[in-house]
Amino acid sequence: MANEFDVVVIGAGPGGYIAAIRAAQLGMKVACVDAWSNAKGGPAPGGTCTNVGCIPSKALLQSSEHFEHANHHFAEHGISTGPVKMDVAQMVARKDSVVKQNNDGILYLFKKNKVAFFHGAASFNRAVDGGYEISVNGAQAETLLAKQVVIATGSSARALPGVEFDEETVLSNDGALRLGAVPKKLAVIGSGVIGLEMGSVWRRLGADVTILEGLPTFLGAADQAVAKEAKKAFDKQGLKIELGAKVGEIKKTKKGKVTQVTLSYTNAKGDALELVADKLIVAIGRVPNTAGLKADAVGLQLDERGAIVVNDECKTNLPGVWAVGDVVRGPMLAHKAEEEGVAVAERIAGQHGHVDFDLIPWVIYTSPEIAWVGKTEEQLKAEGRAYKAGSFPFLANGRARALGDTTGLVKMIADAKTDEVLGVHIVGPMASELIAEACVAMAFKAASEDIARICHAHPSLSESTKEAALAVDKRTLNF
Repeated sequence: MANEFDVVVIGAGPGGYIAAIRAAQLGMKVACVDAWSNAKGGPAPGGTCTNVGCIPSKALLQSSEHFEHANHHFAEHGISTGPVKMDVAQMVARKDSVVKQNNDGILYLFKKNKVAFFHGAASFNRAVDGGYEISVNGAQAETLLAKQVVIATGSSARALPGVEFDEETVLSNDGALRLGAVPKKLAVIGSGVIGLEMGSVWRRLGADVTILEGLPTFLGAADQAVAKEAKKAFDKQGLKIELGAKVGEIKKTKKGKVTQVTLSYTNAKGDALELVADKLIVAIGRVPNTAGLKADAVGLQLDERGAIVVNDECKTNLPGVWAVGDVVRGPMLAHKAEEEGVAVAERIAGQHGHVDFDLIPWVIYTSPEIAWVGKTEEQLKAEGRAYKAGSFPFLANGRARALGDTTGLVKMIADAKTDEVLGVHIVGPMASELIAEACVAMAFKAASEDIARICHAHPSLSESTKEAALAVDKRTLNF
């Protein structure tokens, strides 16, 4: 006899496990199915984010930042360390420990909220009266009956045509997080979030890093004032970023026991060049994970990219089937998936779940950090919308000076007539934390004057947000 549930969630990444917990909080009988396994074959819920994405990358970024500070900045504080060495194996072991803590935390939350967890790959069998039959292919085969199904199967790294990931020489984000030693020369294709973060980790640890980006502009989705400031900082650090690079043939060559990779490419000037590297990270985007769902068994509609087609409420073409996160349209961000997961659970319960796609923050956890929410100046110009903008440099912020990290700025954009904040863009220390104030302010339709009139603690980095709001009205106090 099959197990019957009100809701079966397929995938336990940020969108899936959050949807399952919220549905259970709302009184439904819930199951969550996930196929991720740890090194010992046990369950590892959390999806790409926890296992090979957000969490482990932040662990490595933190370790590599400590190493860089010890090597290059401790002396400024009067701290003498002597020669500093990096134990890469210990760094990776710590990263693995952080990942396991998050895996275990999700399993605990399932137990706490009475969510039944099944470890295995889920797929549709057929539609039945009042719902769907789901197969779980794991250590023990299971069949589940679901009145409602939430698909949250996430995404996988996109490979270059003809250059498959071997996770030894040609690396996805997964392999980039598991390197056993610092490569002398590291090539990265793609200057998005993954390329910049992984390039930063290994550059700090001593690798000679070159990032090849096909587009002529750096961080085209970001406000260009912020992008230019970030590019200037990366150039100063020695992170080489070639824009307008068109990659051609990629060859792996073996010299004795050493395998290297040679990339032929054309630079922005049209020069034909070669780049020889010990490792290559390919970070050219991600593809939705739908191949194993057996969508055809129930007639689930997919688009040309293999993503699940949904409407604004995350409903698919099938009654009672929903999809959230990387597997649907919109930005592939963990927090976007979480918001959709909560909204879908509430909609299933008859409530009015809500996600404001215009207020989803973007963050790149490099040093300096880059974060933004809302419209860029370039977007507003293209729309023909009248605006006013102000910015404030961290160079003039007392807390940033005390930290010894004055790179970057806060930029605020407001409507020219109403003064409503339309966008906030930050490059600098703790931008990932500072952006939350902008999200809250914009959710309540705040004006730049509102932020300028709010008392901010002194000394704090957040004062730069207040000063940027004052700058919109051309009345900064500290610059």
